[in-house]
Amino acid sequence: MITAYCSNCKSVEIRDLSQTASVPEDVVWIDMVEPSREEEHYVEKVLGIEVPTRDDLKDIEPSARLYVENDAVFMTASLVWKADTDAPTLTDVAFILAGNRLITIRYAHPKSFALFIAALHRLPENWRSGAALLAKLLETIVDRTAEILETSVSRIDILSTHVFGRAKKVRRPSNYLEQKLRDIAGHHRMISKLRDSLGSLSRLLTFFHTIPAIQQDHEAKELCRSVSRDIQSLSEHASFVAANITFLLDASLGLINIEQNSIIKIFSIASVVFLPPTLVASIYGMNFQVMPELAWAAGYPYSLALMVISAVIPFFFFRWKGWL
Repeated sequence: MITAYCSNCKSVEIRDLSQTASVPEDVVWIDMVEPSREEEHYVEKVLGIEVPTRDDLKDIEPSARLYVENDAVFMTASLVWKADTDAPTLTDVAFILAGNRLITIRYAHPKSFALFIAALHRLPENWRSGAALLAKLLETIVDRTAEILETSVSRIDILSTHVFGRAKKVRRPSNYLEQKLRDIAGHHRMISKLRDSLGSLSRLLTFFHTIPAIQQDHEAKELCRSVSRDIQSLSEHASFVAANITFLLDASLGLINIEQNSIIKIFSIASVVFLPPTLVASIYGMNFQVMPELAWAAGYPYSLALMVISAVIPFFFFRWKGWL
């Protein structure tokens, strides 16, 4: 689908491409969402540029993501998508500046685009050029990234409380911490996607800041500098959060080991406690003819009492030493 946004920021969807010979002059932004090959050929024909395909967007080399060709500027960034689900992912979005027009190519629906489209009508007249729109769009993308990071930090804080907190009345299930490891892995995946996205946006802005269209627009140039500083700050914060997640993971594994060691400790102490009674029972289970207690009427209760005493003494000894 191709959606064209005019200089008055009113959306017009171009449905029948065969009936549209050219793009109206007042169109400053063409948003291509999951374009078909026919739609790609249409944009290439009316704008005189070569539109990158879906496979082209997956290239990770900087030279394939940031370049100038036939006076058109081609830039590709990775944006976080499905951030509100358990399976966040990255989607590659192409930004093309051809003359005074901005062309975006995407195969997903990041929330930042919907937010930007909803706020288009509030943009002043001097911000309705292709380069200025791209600067504003990048600002919205970074703001959305910051929102995702803030939400992740809040969830990680709650998870940390669950891992280290002590339930006073409710006993934790035996696999409680194992379940939290899955949550930690999910947060680690989210932060990793955010860091990758911020890295790609940083490279894009560094390249975008050098093109003439931005150098000639003082306000857009200052906005790019501000967004670059925001990206740097968010990247540092994301690195700090990633370190916290690593600590939380190590701590969770440590707590699991402590719980497992406590279980092994109980079995070890139980085996030591029951060792003396076993020794007593083994002695009186021997088939010797000369054993005074065998002919003694109180021999059976005597042996039982001896076994209980031999078990109680190690138990209280362990309590006294603080091993229990």
